[in-house]
Amino acid sequence: MSLYRDEGVVLRTHKLGEADRIITILTRRTGKVRAVAKGVRKTKSRFGARLEPFTHVDVQFHTGRSLDMVTQCETIRPYGEPLVSDYPRYTAGTAMLETADRLTLGEKEPALRQFLLLVGGLRTLVDGSHEPRLVLDAFFLRSLAVAGYAPALSECARCGAEAVRAFAIVAGGVVCGNCRPSGAAVPAAETIALMIALLRGDWEAADASEARNRVECSGLVAAYLQWHLEHGIRSLKHVERGVAPSEFR
Repeated sequence: MSLYRDEGVVLRTHKLGEADRIITILTRRTGKVRAVAKGVRKTKSRFGARLEPFTHVDVQFHTGRSLDMVTQCETIRPYGEPLVSDYPRYTAGTAMLETADRLTLGEKEPALRQFLLLVGGLRTLVDGSHEPRLVLDAFFLRSLAVAGYAPALSECARCGAEAVRAFAIVAGGVVCGNCRPSGAAVPAAETIALMIALLRGDWEAADASEARNRVECSGLVAAYLQWHLEHGIRSLKHVERGVAPSEFR
């Protein structure tokens, strides 16, 4: 048997047959792994509850022909337990999991920085030290940076000029008056400053931001992320709309 062990965060699960699940895990060393967990949907499963989304686990895998198999699993930290009772933080966390999944395209390709960002983001959501949407936007911006899509925020994305006037998604961030394409957004200077603070981890400045700038920042960051992914983040609409838990499926 070819066995390997790694730690990771469960991103999502899918039913397989009558009692099994396919588990997608973002691991520290191996990258994204899809593996079969046998019998985890049975009430007497040894580790079914440990292989749920949000759970940080230590897992042993058996290498298979198409999909690997989970053979052992121990919980490191169950982030889902404290998040599920706080709807804004839960939906922000769900959007984090989906984004991490979408940004790590290849399986078993090392993605250490994305893994560390995800664990740090979930930990910050759980400790409640910052407003959940700020944490989510910071996660989005830093994940984009890790993937090579960081928006230009301090100088024109096209010519490098410092006198910026607008934010153009197709241009790659802020642009000057000469490079501004039609349809570009014109956010407040405080909104761009907030985006810079979130990207740099300047929480003192981010926490001091005003509500209107946070709303504007979230809209720009979400649009920029989804443009680069070429598809929408399904869970994000629940964060933005603030729908009731009964509407979330």
